[in-house]
Amino acid sequence: MRVLFGGEFSHSIDPKGRITIPAKFRTLLGNECYIARGFEGCLTIYSPKGWEQETGALFEGKTKDMEARLLKRAIFSSMSFVEFDKQGRVLLTPELRKIGSLEKDVMVIGVGDHVELWNKEMWDSSEYLSDEKLSALADKVFGKINN
Repeated sequence: MRVLFGGEFSHSIDPKGRITIPAKFRTLLGNECYIARGFEGCLTIYSPKGWEQETGALFEGKTKDMEARLLKRAIFSSMSFVEFDKQGRVLLTPELRKIGSLEKDVMVIGVGDHVELWNKEMWDSSEYLSDEKLSALADKVFGKINN
């Protein structure tokens, strides 16, 4: 059975740089997780098994390929392996908070196989979430899948 994360939750980072991850996500992640740079300005959270699956393709890439090396550096240099505390919080390093522009208000988003952390203002203003953009994107993506 495939693990699926879904939903969006608004949380805040505390003064020590910790954020609470929703209980339903923690249940699927286990006691620990990987947090790293995502795409489009967010951070990603994966279970250990999910992280291994997600990054496996990077290890299959050719080490002589500059693009693969750059991607590996960007993702793995930002990666943090963390355990949940008793209150269900994880510590975001200052580097991760800077990468994600995360200061206080954060959206915790379930995205199927992983979780994303977004600056709330960025998430709320994302023009690519408009119905028009999503319809066009669905046509493009599902067209590729069905062809």
